[in-house]
Amino acid sequence: MKVADAIRDRFATWALRSRPPEPSPVTLGRRRIYVLPTRGGMAFGVALMLMLLGAINYNLSLGYALVFLLAGLGITTIFHSFRNLLGVSLVPGKAVPVFAGEIAHFALVLHNPDREPRRLVTLGLRGGTTETLDIPAAMSSEVRLGLPANRRGWLALPRITLETDYPLGLIRAWAYAAPEMHCLVYPEPATDAPPPPHSGGTAEGRLQRSPAGDDFSGLRSHQPSDPPRHVAWKAAARQDGSAPLLTKQFSGASADTLWLDWDDTDIGVATERRLSIMTRWVLDAAQSSASWGLKLPRETLPPATGDAHLRASLKALALHEAP
Repeated sequence: MKVADAIRDRFATWALRSRPPEPSPVTLGRRRIYVLPTRGGMAFGVALMLMLLGAINYNLSLGYALVFLLAGLGITTIFHSFRNLLGVSLVPGKAVPVFAGEIAHFALVLHNPDREPRRLVTLGLRGGTTETLDIPAAMSSEVRLGLPANRRGWLALPRITLETDYPLGLIRAWAYAAPEMHCLVYPEPATDAPPPPHSGGTAEGRLQRSPAGDDFSGLRSHQPSDPPRHVAWKAAARQDGSAPLLTKQFSGASADTLWLDWDDTDIGVATERRLSIMTRWVLDAAQSSASWGLKLPRETLPPATGDAHLRASLKALALHEAP
């Protein structure tokens, strides 16, 4: 198997020598589809040869007819298998960011421009998942391929193999594609991270600060990330639930602001461990009521809240001196 895999990889490298990474869409033309018999196809060919020898030896007219009929069927299968991939277009979709150690899922859209459906088309990634699907006539189908995300940073989509043995399983037609697509991989959150300094108490408790000493400065539209205790519940009750929720604003927000500083991590540990600790701090801060900022050696994000700030912080950690 290792020898066969090595030969297959060497052939794939040769087939894609002038293409990776490819701009979208990737269309399977005649010159990039390859055809070979499957094991069942080779057994079928051997059986035909034995039948032909028997027909010649015993001079059986019906034997000749059967052999030529089955041979014609096998030749027709070659064209059907080839055509099942010809003209199919592959368009990269979205890849949702994941944490290191999880499975990255790449969404791919396959478009069939013909009036006939494409049957049993299989897509696979080396070291990843394999999916088989049908593509309806003149329509598109989406498939998601999974790949282990072992390191933080940008994970490039590797070579994709598209193949089919439709309709009889005698012939395998396949093609390679290398669309340009990446998935962002965040650092793996530490499970035993110490709490951030200057926040008093447990990792969660130190992020929960009360703005009781701040002055009320007004109301604004409610955001999903706002803590429940800041919601103007009395104003909502007066409106009898007919008006949108409002959130109280306070001056002196410094009392509810937290800085997550690279220098607060243990200098004696490896960079990846420090990033894992800061990732845990960021996730804990996002679950708290605090406005928090991020300080890295080459980048500083000002204090803020919300999902956009969380994504920006995790991206900064993922790309910090990315390997």
